[in-house]
Amino acid sequence: MYKVAVIPGDGTGEEIIKEGVKVLDAAARKYGFSIEWVWYPWGADHYLKTGELLPDSAIEEMKEMDAIYLGAVGDPRVPPGILEKEILLKLRFELDLYVNLRPIKLLPGVPTPLKDKGPEHINFYVVRENTEDFYVGLGDRWKGSRRETSFDLKRNLYRAKIDVSVNIEPDDEYAFQIGVNSRKGCERIIRYAFELAKKKGLNKVTAVDKANVLTNVYSLWRDVFEKVGSEYPDIEKEYAFVDAITMWMVKTPENYRVIVTPNMFGDIITDLGAMIQGGLGLAAGGNINPGNVSMFEPIHGSAPKYKGTGKANPLATIMAGAMLLEHIGEDEAAKAVETAVGKALVEGRIKTYDLGGETKTWEVGDILVKMIEEG
Repeated sequence: MYKVAVIPGDGTGEEIIKEGVKVLDAAARKYGFSIEWVWYPWGADHYLKTGELLPDSAIEEMKEMDAIYLGAVGDPRVPPGILEKEILLKLRFELDLYVNLRPIKLLPGVPTPLKDKGPEHINFYVVRENTEDFYVGLGDRWKGSRRETSFDLKRNLYRAKIDVSVNIEPDDEYAFQIGVNSRKGCERIIRYAFELAKKKGLNKVTAVDKANVLTNVYSLWRDVFEKVGSEYPDIEKEYAFVDAITMWMVKTPENYRVIVTPNMFGDIITDLGAMIQGGLGLAAGGNINPGNVSMFEPIHGSAPKYKGTGKANPLATIMAGAMLLEHIGEDEAAKAVETAVGKALVEGRIKTYDLGGETKTWEVGDILVKMIEEG
């Protein structure tokens, strides 16, 4: 018996997460285990009704669970950043989910916008640092006269106090954002990338940065990559500037095995990865703290305009569920889910709205459950 927290979230989140739960339950029955789903209301409807976002008590409850399964967060009725920061980012920081793992895998039967590329060309991982860089929340926007502020940053790895003072012309305005990387933070994400390559039998790790311009924050990144990489002599190591890798991921995606990247750049290139693997409806992700409770979700948004229409593609959510199963140690069940999804796509049993078909959201889960049960 595993205990998994479920946060459906907003928009189409409830619809896609229901299909994921349906498929994971089928895999659990097939392979002799069970999942207790603990449902949580955190999202726009709950916030607008009660003013509550994600309380600390919920975080403490989730620490005792085996995993978290998330639908999607975001609603036009709530100003941008409130739900994302106080639910999604809070979970990442409070649970120290420092790995954002994104498989970039083109499944057979799925079209890609890249000419002459197929599943044999698009099959790699992006390992994104998830708790540092420019996403730590240090910044402000000032207008007129002299301004001063002090940031007291607390993280699981460090505590930093940063003082900022600026003289501003009366008719001028400044905005700033501070990126912070720590040696420990760099080391653990880079080591995770090399261990992933070793586990999966992959022979290359590519480090992404912009060290030619942002020399301070990313020179540390490079120093750590060199140090950690030296411990894995059988794995090839290379660097790529973030602007260059967006070109090469399009031209020669087959050259990549594992890409490790700081937080902001990872946010950008994983969306590019989603497009070359067939679209956001097929892009799954994990927010991982190895050996501890971790969170799995589709990387797409909540798509409120498609709520209730049956057009939302739940396959990314279902594939995220397969990642969840692998994380808790149920590898056979995870493989069964992945195999069923691949077979359904190749055989044309599933063709959702985004893939040019008419398979409804709620039909996808039923199709995959039957395929898993039939083996």
